[in-house]
Amino acid sequence: MTASTWIGTSWKMNKLLAEARSFATRLREVPAPPGIQRFIIPPFPAIHTVAEALGPDSDVIVGAQNAHWEDAGAWTGEVSVPQVRDAGATLVELGHSERRAHFNETDATVNRKVRSALRHGLIPLVCVGEPDDVFRQGGSSEYILRQAHAALEQVPDASAVLIAYEPVWAIGETGRPAHPEDIESQFAALTEALRGRVRAILYGGSVNPENATETLAVPGVDGLFVGRSAWEVEGYLRLVDLAARSRKPAPAAATPTPTGHDGEDRPV
Repeated sequence: MTASTWIGTSWKMNKLLAEARSFATRLREVPAPPGIQRFIIPPFPAIHTVAEALGPDSDVIVGAQNAHWEDAGAWTGEVSVPQVRDAGATLVELGHSERRAHFNETDATVNRKVRSALRHGLIPLVCVGEPDDVFRQGGSSEYILRQAHAALEQVPDASAVLIAYEPVWAIGETGRPAHPEDIESQFAALTEALRGRVRAILYGGSVNPENATETLAVPGVDGLFVGRSAWEVEGYLRLVDLAARSRKPAPAAATPTPTGHDGEDRPV
């Protein structure tokens, strides 16, 4: 795992302002356990409310669920990266499968948005994930690597970028939870290709308190991007606590074997 385990949630098109404020107020009361980086992604109208309720000194990162690649202009109904930053977001979620499926989002537009977010100092959270037929045919790793590499094209420094692997077959109300063996090869591929280049690689897709710990134990998983199991604040806090309990201590430094002046081993 990276220095921090990331635990976050996107509310999608849910919660009115009072609900968003209540969630953030409760979250502010509970400090993050050591080694946990928390983040929440409300809908656009609630970004400022959530950021204000958390306060300027909060450890919780507030995100936006999307942003346009242009800074301003005649883009009716769109919201720019400078606007979400002005509202209080420091992270922006990009390329979610629902955006790709229902709003014609392509690898090229995701890449434009990644570069815009980085240009304005925001953390891009890039979602990648394969549909069920690709998973069943054994093509998951190639599919998600193609998405990830496309998102990072012309990005010389991706050290602020988060990658969230969210298989399409695992997300949403009808998604089926992934077993560790379902995602191990995908994380091996993502780790080999991106470790050291991006900030962290997360997993999302029907995550809940019953499977969170085993999912975090999969090699290469640096955190969880959670859906409906974290939409109530106590559910979110439970997942944060589970993540904190599952963190492995850093390995102790090996004790050197005492040697003589001639370099031969000596008994301790």
